[in-house]
Amino acid sequence: MSRFFSKSHAALTPYTPGEQPRNMKYIKLNTNESPFPPSPLAVRMASEAAKRLQLYPDPTLLELREALAARYGVLPDEVILANGSDEVLYFAFMAFCDDAHPAAFPDITYGFYSVFATLCRVPFREIPLREDFTVDPADYIGTGDTLFLANPNAPTGLTLSLRQIEEILRSNPDRVVVVDEAYVDFGGESAVSLIHRYDNLLVTGTFSKSRSMAGARLGFGIASSELIRDLDTLRYSTNPYNVNRMSAAAGLGVLADEAYTHKNCQTVIENRAYTAKRLAELGFLMTDSRANFLFVKHPDIAGKTVYTALKERGILVRHFDRDPIRDYNRITVGTREEMDALINTLSEIVREQT
Repeated sequence: MSRFFSKSHAALTPYTPGEQPRNMKYIKLNTNESPFPPSPLAVRMASEAAKRLQLYPDPTLLELREALAARYGVLPDEVILANGSDEVLYFAFMAFCDDAHPAAFPDITYGFYSVFATLCRVPFREIPLREDFTVDPADYIGTGDTLFLANPNAPTGLTLSLRQIEEILRSNPDRVVVVDEAYVDFGGESAVSLIHRYDNLLVTGTFSKSRSMAGARLGFGIASSELIRDLDTLRYSTNPYNVNRMSAAAGLGVLADEAYTHKNCQTVIENRAYTAKRLAELGFLMTDSRANFLFVKHPDIAGKTVYTALKERGILVRHFDRDPIRDYNRITVGTREEMDALINTLSEIVREQT
């Protein structure tokens, strides 16, 4: 870092995105992107919007908020749009956490939570998962913290039930509970239906995964209108034009083509089950993922060895070099052809290593 970098951020360890190497062509199963292109309608609408890029986008994003509200059965003023759901999460750390309102989240979860907390100078604690990697709801009852829960969790893919989420909400009436639903469309149960019963609930979502728009950077939050106003205060204080014209148009196109999204999600779910079965036949162990990825390990081969051997053969997966998940790899569910290539390659690696 330069000599000009603020000492207040000197201890900041930034989030590490999934690697994007360019030295060869890979089957890319490391960043949980959709294997399918965006809806053709979304592409057409984004292309049309590109003709007006000389104009700022609508800062209220009213048309897109209305479409999302209709999709989720809420009101437009209960929706905020953002540059990916990461931006909503960042706003939530700024809006609802401080010295008097520390943050809490699982010790194995989305890596950006600890980064945002540090960046916002928010005290936080990481609550250990159970031995089987599940979140114990009892650990979040009446904590006095602002809570951040990815559901399904990443990188494990495991879920809390709606009943468990509601129990946590009821026990923390004076603290905001943020439920990060980036992967919910692949088998989780959304908590959006609870926002009218609990004014302390913020649900975040993304167009990156199930809606095939990771490159467009479009996310959203759904909560009571009061919480949304809090978040919008920060949005208008940082970048009111945070969603570009093309991404907003593509989002409208995707929402108008729900059948396309549903079909792709069903294919991912089927491919996930197929891959899990084949990997189990090779001796791999895995969590019961409800996301668009599998979290797997082989009892006789180190996780880093599996990761490295796959990379050498042109397949990228995500390895987390930390205890207690060091022997696991997170594998994005791709097309059937990509999954067959993965399975065949892992079969070779197992034969070589055992």
